[in-house]
This record gives sequence, C-alpha cells and structure tokens, in this order.
Amino acid sequence: MPISLELIGRVAAALAVAFLIALILTPVVRNLAVRMGAVDDPKRDKDAERRMHTRPIPRMGGLAIFLGFLLATLVFLPMTPQLRRILLGAVIVVVLGIFDDVYDLPAKFKLIVQIIAALIVTVGKDGMVIEALSNPNIFSSDPYWVLGWLSYPITVIWVVGITNAVNLIDGLDGLACGVSSISSLTLLVIALLLGEPQVAILVAALAGGCLGFLPYNMNPAKIFMGDTGSTFLGYVLACISIQGLFKMYTLISFVVPFLLFGLPIFDTCFAFTRRIAHGQSPMHADRSHVHHRLIDMGFSQKQAVAVLYVITAILGLSAVVLTTSGAMKAMLLLMAFCVAGAVALSIFQTSHHKSGSQEEKK
Repeated sequence: MPISLELIGRVAAALAVAFLIALILTPVVRNLAVRMGAVDDPKRDKDAERRMHTRPIPRMGGLAIFLGFLLATLVFLPMTPQLRRILLGAVIVVVLGIFDDVYDLPAKFKLIVQIIAALIVTVGKDGMVIEALSNPNIFSSDPYWVLGWLSYPITVIWVVGITNAVNLIDGLDGLACGVSSISSLTLLVIALLLGEPQVAILVAALAGGCLGFLPYNMNPAKIFMGDTGSTFLGYVLACISIQGLFKMYTLISFVVPFLLFGLPIFDTCFAFTRRIAHGQSPMHADRSHVHHRLIDMGFSQKQAVAVLYVITAILGLSAVVLTTSGAMKAMLLLMAFCVAGAVALSIFQTSHHKSGSQEEKK
C-alpha cells in the first residue's frame, strides 16, 4: 500500500492523541502512585546500591503511557481479532505491573503471568506466531526455515524475552522510555515503507505515549514508569514486531527485529551469561548492566542515557537502511558507526584517565 496523505494524517493524529493523553495524565498518575504506595525509596530497598537516585520517587508512570496508547488505538484502528489479543495481553501485563510496583511481586509469579499474556497472542486460529525465520546462512539452498509447531514456543519466548529485556534496561532516568520511543519511531518508518498501515498507526500510538511521558522521566525524574511501563512497552513492541516483521520471508525477518531491540537484547544476554558464569541465578539483580558500566566509567546519568540513545538510533537507522537499500549498505553503515563509536569511547576514556590522574596529583 503506497504512503498517502490520509495515512500520514492518521498516523500523526494517533501519535498526537497518545502524546497529549500521556502528557496530561502523568501528573494524575503520579499522585495516584503516591497514594497507593507505589514509590521507589532507595533507603528502604534491599538493593539500594543499584539505585541511581537518593530520594523517593513515585513509579507506576507507565499507566499514563498505556492509557494514551489505548485511547489512540481505539479511536484510529478497527478492532480486529489480532488487535483484541494484543490489547487483552497488554491489560494483563499492565495490571501485573501495577501490583508489582505496589507490592514487589515474586519473579516466578510475574514470569507465569507474562507467559499467559504471551499465549493469549499466540494460541488460536487468529493467533500471531513467528511462522518462519530467514536462514542466516546465505549459502544455504533453503532461503528460510518453516518452524511448524516450534512457532508457538519460539513466539512465547520472543514475547516474554523482549518484555523482560526492556524491563532490565530501565535503570536510568529516561533510558527505557527513550529507547522504546526510538525503537517505536523506527518501526513506524519501516511499517510505512513496507505498506503496513495498521502496524504504522499502532506503533505511532505507542511512540506518542512514550514521548508524552518522557518529559517527566528525564533526569532528574519526577516519576518512574515502573514495571507497569517497562513490561508493557516490551510486550507491545514484541507483539508489533511479530505482526509487522517476522511474517516476511526475507533476510529482514531475521535481522531487523534484532537490530531494533539490539540494546535490550544484548544487555539481557550479557547479564544472564555473567550471572550464570558466577554461579548466580539469571534473575539475580546486580549492578553490572550496560548503563551501570557507563556510569562507572565516568559518564553522568544524562551522558550515559545519551550514549545509549545514540546506539539505539544507529541500530534503528541500520534497520531502515536494511529494509530499503539492502544488507550490504546496512552492514557498511553499521560498521562505520561502530568504528566511530569505538574511537569516541577510547578518546573519552583517555581524557577521563588523564583528568583523574591530574586530580590525584593535586
């Protein structure tokens, strides 16, 4: 379907409505969070050393993002069976997040509920599953793998995995919300380029909700999105990627989702590998995520978040180039950005080391 002015108008309207609703409702949700006791107080937290703030801050702000997304979706999209499944699963994830922000629920219980939410999207004749994956071996005679019955467990793993991956990067003011905004806008561009109007409007509503909440979440944050927001964003992004990307039998269906969610996927895999190597549970919380390491290297919160925004934007741009111009150009672009990033990081480390040595001499 070609990009028309009508489609652009609907996409812009969905984004604007979600933005305004989230922007207006966030202060209301903030007051509600305080009344319900959904407050992140580092002095009372058993994992206080991982916290990057020193004062109590309300969480549960993701409720404002969800309400903006929900209203815009209901206004601008017809209620298809697939959309009904996504919204039902999203409601379950949001309710779970609210209870977790207030009562700090056990990890195993949350995982079970997330699996149920993922099954709602996948099981049944109208369910959405990853039916095939493009073969990463370009020399193979089979261009893609048909998953068969494996579609169901792989889809559930993907949805639950991305849900928790976005949750795990929510460690600095504005990080998870900003990364989700960039990923959503990238998905919006790809959906428009590939002629997916329903996906474009859906992801525009998600981006609008994130952007409306972001001013309150930037450092110094007035409110956190909490598990209510981070798990909701991960869940919806995972579902949208199934609806709009994995169904294509091309190289794009394998690479693009991993580029879009490259930062949370890498951080989660790195965290799990590190914990298992140290004989700990993969769910054991620690202070060794990518954003923590940037802080330990000498970056401020704002600088660390900006670095991770840039990384996410580079991966997103590479995904767009891959979609429009082919794998070779996308690979060259990504390699060029990686080299530039490595040089910039080495320069920063050198200057930080010199400044630290000078301070020690003084």
